[in-house]
Amino acid sequence: MMNQNHEQLIKELTASDVLKSSRIIKAFASIDRANFVPEELVRNAYINAPLSIDHQQTISQPQTVAFMLELLQPKPGNKILDIGSGSGWQTALLAHIVGPKGKIFGIELIPELYEQSITNISKYDFIKKGIVKMYRQNASDGLPDKAPFNHIIAAAEVSAIPQAWKDQLKIGGRLVAPQNNGLILLTKKADRSFEEEQFPDFAFVPFVV
Repeated sequence: MMNQNHEQLIKELTASDVLKSSRIIKAFASIDRANFVPEELVRNAYINAPLSIDHQQTISQPQTVAFMLELLQPKPGNKILDIGSGSGWQTALLAHIVGPKGKIFGIELIPELYEQSITNISKYDFIKKGIVKMYRQNASDGLPDKAPFNHIIAAAEVSAIPQAWKDQLKIGGRLVAPQNNGLILLTKKADRSFEEEQFPDFAFVPFVV
């Protein structure tokens, strides 16, 4: 069923019990997906489906983004690495959640999408306020000079989680990424010890190097 507006999309996600946490619900209510899709697709912004953002990339299905953020459990004041920012929607959702004392470091390799991210996220002043910092580069090595991170999230499928991402995660931190046609959640228990959970049946674009 097509969602006709922003409010209906949020109601659908909460009714399905995918969107649960109050801080994540508030972020979805405050950050309008229509600001992050191509102009010709704005009328489809509230459909619970992935949409093309050009360059063979997509803005993820809202239900999938909600599921991933619920796994990640970002909190105010967190420092988070957002890998594959695309058009910037998830980055902006995270920025809303972490608030003025938090920091989101977004990485996007494709130049046009990097520019899209900056333009779209700037609609909410997160970059101006210093909450979001964007980087145009390959994300395989993470951002060692900004580590460690409370959480790391990726929006493209990897065959294996890069060791650099694991190394840059704080103990107690969570890493959520697409892998093997599903999602993986790693929780760092000690320097080289992780608890792993897998969630099948998710489709993502491949990680670009």
